[in-house]
Amino acid sequence: MTEVFLNGTFVDRGEARISAFDAGFQHGVGLFETMLGFRSGDGVEVVALDAHMSRLCESAGLLRLSEDLHADGLAEAVTRTFEKSGLERGRIRLTVTGGDLNLLESGGETNYRPTLLVVCQPATVYPGAMFENGVLVTIADARANPFSPTSGHKTLDYWWRLRELQRAAAKGAGESLVLQVSNHVAGGCVSNLLAVHGEAVLTPIARGEEVRGGVPSPVLPGVTRSIALGWAEEMGLDVRRQMMTVDDVLDADELMLTNSSWGVLPVTRVEGATIGEGKPGRVAEDMIGRWRSLTGLGG
Repeated sequence: MTEVFLNGTFVDRGEARISAFDAGFQHGVGLFETMLGFRSGDGVEVVALDAHMSRLCESAGLLRLSEDLHADGLAEAVTRTFEKSGLERGRIRLTVTGGDLNLLESGGETNYRPTLLVVCQPATVYPGAMFENGVLVTIADARANPFSPTSGHKTLDYWWRLRELQRAAAKGAGESLVLQVSNHVAGGCVSNLLAVHGEAVLTPIARGEEVRGGVPSPVLPGVTRSIALGWAEEMGLDVRRQMMTVDDVLDADELMLTNSSWGVLPVTRVEGATIGEGKPGRVAEDMIGRWRSLTGLGG
């Protein structure tokens, strides 16, 4: 069932309402995190919950959404909502908006009360063929701008990403790769990119990983990306965070896209180009197995 927690209270789905003047509705002022929960024994677990809460609170402070968010309190709200849902596996979304913020009247203060919404629904079930055979991805028309102050943060501004996903789906693709305005690769519309080259794993530099004095990155520091890069190091692979070109993508032995919903998704074609041998490789297969174990599905 769907469970909704709004501003400290559990409410029925049909009664979940926010103000018409909420800054999330009026101006898209807000952040969100999407997480996967599962039942383990007599309890519940939310994958990488602390990392998700830490990222949201960091962004809230840097973007001046709120300085009063507490990771522990948010984590408790997320866990309680999933637990109350009764679901075996749940997709949990935490959204924090600017509330009834009037940006012109706030005087730059961040002591207003944000809107806090947690929604838990059944987890998305992806076809097994996506992981067994890999997917096609397209190249998006939109470009990521490293000089936009909200780039690299998980804000509510997803319209352009969803439009690109619609275009990709129309071509039978599972995702669309976004380039930066410099034509360097940013990642997927809703995912991070990993490319295997021999014994190395390449990934675009994310926000917070930039070289001092360099251009800022518009790439979200993905939670599942971080987990997968840790696995790569455990496998003895050389992890390289770097500016990536389209050639780095097309010449890869393996490509993978990571997010908190599907975990690790192998890519076998980019537009008309075949990646590697045209099937998921050993690194992808290893990481898919690790993700299944991490999320309670076994090896």
